[in-house]
Amino acid sequence: MDIIKLQKKTRQGIRRRWMTSSIGTVLLIVLFAITAFSVALGSYYYTTMSSRLQVKAESAVEFFGDYATQREYYQHVVSYINGNPEDKDSMEMQFLGSNGTIRFSTFGLAAYSSPGTPDITGALDPESPQTTPWTGTDPSTGEHIMAVTAPVLVNGRAVSAVRYVTSLRLVDQQMVFIVAVASAIGFAILALVYFSNLYFVRSIIDPVAGITEITRRIAGGSYGIQIEKRNDDEIGDLTDAINNMSTQIDQAEKTKNEFISSMSHELRTPLTAINGWAETIQNGEVRDAEDIKKGMGIIVSEARRLTNMVEELLEFSRIQDGRFTLSIESVDLKAEFEDAVYTYKEFFRKDGIELNYYEDDEEDFPPMEADPERLRQVFCNLMDNAAKHGGSGKRIDAAIRREEGDAVITIRDYGPGVPEDELPHLKTKFYKGSSKARGSGIGLAVCDEIVGRHGGELLIGNAEGGGCVVTIRLPMSLSQENGT
Repeated sequence: MDIIKLQKKTRQGIRRRWMTSSIGTVLLIVLFAITAFSVALGSYYYTTMSSRLQVKAESAVEFFGDYATQREYYQHVVSYINGNPEDKDSMEMQFLGSNGTIRFSTFGLAAYSSPGTPDITGALDPESPQTTPWTGTDPSTGEHIMAVTAPVLVNGRAVSAVRYVTSLRLVDQQMVFIVAVASAIGFAILALVYFSNLYFVRSIIDPVAGITEITRRIAGGSYGIQIEKRNDDEIGDLTDAINNMSTQIDQAEKTKNEFISSMSHELRTPLTAINGWAETIQNGEVRDAEDIKKGMGIIVSEARRLTNMVEELLEFSRIQDGRFTLSIESVDLKAEFEDAVYTYKEFFRKDGIELNYYEDDEEDFPPMEADPERLRQVFCNLMDNAAKHGGSGKRIDAAIRREEGDAVITIRDYGPGVPEDELPHLKTKFYKGSSKARGSGIGLAVCDEIVGRHGGELLIGNAEGGGCVVTIRLPMSLSQENGT
């Protein structure tokens, strides 16, 4: 239940943050666009109408301002009004006196009224009369109108004015309709973004929730469990990575368990032999000197094997936690290898194994910088492995030579060899393959680490004619080769 609640909380949290961020941004953009469009549209309509009214008013002033007397002016105005003025149905033409009172109007309803609007005040200003537009509410009708008043000047003085007035009702209705359509389109876009984001968020959250559940199961010990890969995208890559991690953890867990089981057996066998012979000798059950010597030899041999296993474990532990270091000094590589060969030559002879050593007398091996103890450890471990896994061939060949500036060491046995599918895994920690020989499974991993720390390479393969061959290639610097 806690996991389900946590998943729901995670889904709601991500969905809420995502939707708030994306929808909020789109909403602001839509509102800004609608507002800017409405302002621009209104400005365009009002500016266009104002300019049109202003042109008409100024043209009328020029037309009606050419009469010498006021009587002639008004007679012509009456004649014009009684005729059929252009745009009579869409706008009203008014003629005002110098006091701002409407004297004549094409509609006839506003005569002898005084609107008192700012356009009239500006046109009849005694100081600076000028054509003045105005948009607002008609004081008498309450209707939204636009008016432009142009003064009729005589000797620079406004003696009358021509005023054009038009209703903005149709324009306002048209603007409301256009803005409504724009708003509908904007909110349709917002809805489209909302549902597309909702689908997109679900396509991310649902797989992530599934991955979260699987990772919790892996953390709880269900190693090896796999997640179904639905898409070949970043989520798919994450799924592959977690599946691979789960597989690797499962393999590591199995290897660990196998290692613990194997090491328990490996440690129990020599301890049993040591305890058995020690108790037998201590109790005096063996009195023959030859049997006592044999028993002591077994105790020494098994104790040495225990020591080697513990040393391997310690070396591996140092490698894992980064405490593995080299003590570099000048080393005669050939002499170190020969010492290891001659040491094991006698051991192998007792087991009926012939150890042959081959060297190229013409090649000179100048001193090189290395850790002699670590290299000796590698040589001994590899020869011990050759006897352990290939001793049935009763022969082991060891050789050293120089090749293109490198020191090359080979150790070959004549046993059954290694199955081809196991060769790539031999240097993997805890790997023992199909071999029934006793061991910890970390010796080759330690050897590979030591050779790698020296800048070299450890290769393992099957030799022609049978058996396994291990090759160590260690680089020698130019200064060392030249003896400088």
